[in-house]
Amino acid sequence: MTTMSPAKARTRFAPRLPALLLLTAVAATLSGCASDAAVSRLSVNPPTPDPRVGLAPGFFDAGEAIWNMRMLSTTPSEEPFVGSTNSDLAFTGNYAIQGNYNGIQVWDISDPRNPASVITYVCPASQSDVSVYRHLLFVSGEGRGGRLDCGDQGVPEAVSHERLRGIRIFDISDIRNPEYVANVQTCRGSHTHTVLEHPGDEDNVYIYVSGSSSVRPPEELPGCSGLSPDEDPNSALFRIEVIRVPVDNPQEAAIVTSPRIFQDLVAPPRHGLSPADIREQEAAQAEAEAARDRGAFVQERNGRLRVLPEQVVQRRLEQIVAARGGEGAPTAADSATLRSMLADEDAAAAAQAAERMAQRQPNQGPRPGPTQCHDITVYPAIGLAGGACGGYGLLLDISDPANPFRLAAVADSNFSYWHSATFSNDGSKVLFTDEWGGGGSPKCRYDDPMEWGANAIFTIEDGEMVFQSYFKLPAPQSSLENCVAHNGSLIPIPGRDIMIQGWYQGGISLIDWTDPKNPVEIAYHDRGPLNPERMQSAGSWSVYWYNGVIVNSEIARGLDVFELVPSEVLTQNEIDAANSVHLTHLNSQGQPVYEWPATFALARAYLDQLDRLGGLGASGIASARQALDGAEAAAGSDRGDRLVALARTLREAAPDAADAAKVRELMTAVRRLANER
Repeated sequence: MTTMSPAKARTRFAPRLPALLLLTAVAATLSGCASDAAVSRLSVNPPTPDPRVGLAPGFFDAGEAIWNMRMLSTTPSEEPFVGSTNSDLAFTGNYAIQGNYNGIQVWDISDPRNPASVITYVCPASQSDVSVYRHLLFVSGEGRGGRLDCGDQGVPEAVSHERLRGIRIFDISDIRNPEYVANVQTCRGSHTHTVLEHPGDEDNVYIYVSGSSSVRPPEELPGCSGLSPDEDPNSALFRIEVIRVPVDNPQEAAIVTSPRIFQDLVAPPRHGLSPADIREQEAAQAEAEAARDRGAFVQERNGRLRVLPEQVVQRRLEQIVAARGGEGAPTAADSATLRSMLADEDAAAAAQAAERMAQRQPNQGPRPGPTQCHDITVYPAIGLAGGACGGYGLLLDISDPANPFRLAAVADSNFSYWHSATFSNDGSKVLFTDEWGGGGSPKCRYDDPMEWGANAIFTIEDGEMVFQSYFKLPAPQSSLENCVAHNGSLIPIPGRDIMIQGWYQGGISLIDWTDPKNPVEIAYHDRGPLNPERMQSAGSWSVYWYNGVIVNSEIARGLDVFELVPSEVLTQNEIDAANSVHLTHLNSQGQPVYEWPATFALARAYLDQLDRLGGLGASGIASARQALDGAEAAAGSDRGDRLVALARTLREAAPDAADAAKVRELMTAVRRLANER
């Protein structure tokens, strides 16, 4: 793991968490080190053999495996979106908003067993990444076919003023009738975006735009430049865009800054091919050679043969026939001409590659690093953001929302493409995902390294990120399933860092990373491959917890809704405490801080955790359970007196407990209950 720090001034990590969470974090810091060795590590007993291995293929009839979760519903995409890629999710009120490469789909999930389509809004653009803030909906567009007018005819021209590459803004005051009110065009489009709700600015909301496509020509959008910043200080490379949106006047939304948060980074180290890649490349090469021997048309690029698709061969033969003024079917001479042309093209491509190699000058120094971010997760409660930026993971200071700057950067030769980030609720850790293979390749095969295409977990220490461990989906998937780490979110289990995460056709996985050195899978759901004969994209693009349910955007199949169930590593009290948290809206890339209301479930959740990992002696556990039961059965001042007495007992027991920090969390929860009387 290589840590690279900018030469710019740094600010120290200064949490701005709510008081309750800050006290909890401080208690853990003060007492955790002394007691960690005495507390058991979380262990699980998953089904053996793993039922996810070898699931039958199919669309809605694929084989399924589920553990420690309950599926509530699977709802197919609406007709305009069938066959088009479902992408990310955002939530507001009782609604889940699902992006799709053909537009946006709004679901009413107030009955999670029967989600109802509210509106299917056709407005094509890739990826249609979605976010909400109050009455506004923001949608990303990056591909060249997106139109300003939401038309579905595409944009065939190389340069067009009808093209949309940037952010669309909708007014969803009436969510059944979204009103397209504005757009902000950017030079590289918006692959993803992040909404920042800044605590000190109620009048505006900020959007960080991550555009990863090529730079538009200035004839299409004035001011766009693809030159290096050394050649053009206004270059669209090595920067993100910050859009400020006046909430009451979104038509005035505009780019206000373009921070160069990647400046001075060098190209990160890269890993090569995995054993599975080599094995499949060799098999493909042997197949191509056999096809050539049978008379197929092939081309060679970078030392590898590729069989030309039949439609390409047919088109080129027709062109040869037309060029000689002939009619009818191609002749043997036409086929020979095509073979000669392919050989000439192979030779020209090889010569160009050799020339490029010859032009590379030695001792020119390291190549520059990434020119864009893929995704940025902001955590306003602590004033930090995690940038997943191609070859680097970045830690950003966002205390000035229009001028984020880099605090630290990490690169890792095991990582291929830093994709997204999630903070722990107390802000002391950050988890990055690696989208090895770009999401379209099967990277969870049995001989793919477990450090590649995984999550990497870091602690945040004095503004630096310190590597702790990797986590990768433990169930090997087939070569027919695109599988790699993708989007997820925290679930508000008090006192624990638990994340639900999508892995494309690897399904969804529930991960406990409370101990950053020992992440553990504690639940999952998976389906077999979509297509039994070839790799076809499907699976979980993103899966998020929202107000008691887990909602999954299934790329090909629609929308899944799950709920947690009690298990050996998760009690009903912990689930009830999580479900007591209520959000008005959720954008996973704008991470909210979770706070729990004072409930008996919250106190019992902490008690269950002390029991599970041996953080408090058996007699202390039994006594506390009895005291909580008695207090809940009591009323008025009697209830308060019982809770105060229990809190006093816990305070006295904490110093000698194996997990003193957890006992103090329980004590705080009991005191809050006493104050609720």
